[in-house]
Amino acid sequence: METTTRYKRVLIKLSGEALAAGQKDGILNYNFVREICLAIKECNELGVEVALVVGAGNIWRGRQGGDMDRTRADHMGMIATVINALAIQDAFVQLGVDCRVMTAIAMHEVAEPYIRNKAVHHLEKGKIVIFGCDTGCPFFSTDTTAMLRAAEINADVVMMAKNIDGVYTADPRIDPTAVKLDEISYMDILSHDMKVIDATAASFGKENKIPLHIFGLDDPQNIIRAIKGEKIGTIVK
Repeated sequence: METTTRYKRVLIKLSGEALAAGQKDGILNYNFVREICLAIKECNELGVEVALVVGAGNIWRGRQGGDMDRTRADHMGMIATVINALAIQDAFVQLGVDCRVMTAIAMHEVAEPYIRNKAVHHLEKGKIVIFGCDTGCPFFSTDTTAMLRAAEINADVVMMAKNIDGVYTADPRIDPTAVKLDEISYMDILSHDMKVIDATAASFGKENKIPLHIFGLDDPQNIIRAIKGEKIGTIVK
């Protein structure tokens, strides 16, 4: 199908906090997840190949472990991403969308193991692919995972859908004078120690020349707007 979109293949990073969408227990707002999947389904029907990396901040973060061994705490976080990935897969299946969850840590009973060539094959067949378990290694964030998987599958762009609508000169929740930026470079993020994405992800994106689009997920339709090239959020080059 001929597309009316800017991109042919995208990798969308969904934060765990955004998936909670105001739920008091902070775990998962399934109705909101369904809205996200409806928007992604529309993009897929336009001919866009879509892969996802999902965070797990709504369930577990390594720093919550206190004195826990960092490696073990990160392994817990990786497993938590699969809970979110399976929930998203369930929503897609109920909407009639063919979807595969692939994990960097083997769990054959619930997901396929991540194999790069197989992931690309799924995408070429029009299936949605969700990458779980981060990179499979501790000490790396889901932001870095998104960059790595995007490079591996030759995605045109990484789209980070967050609970804030772009990159600001300061934290807008603290500083009312903060100004949203339409465009910024990876070098600026690194040199100013901006916390938009982690430094490892920013360095990887810079070195591999991966375009990054950051926007808010308060309205799932923003995913469609971003893929169609509308000027929302912040572009990182």
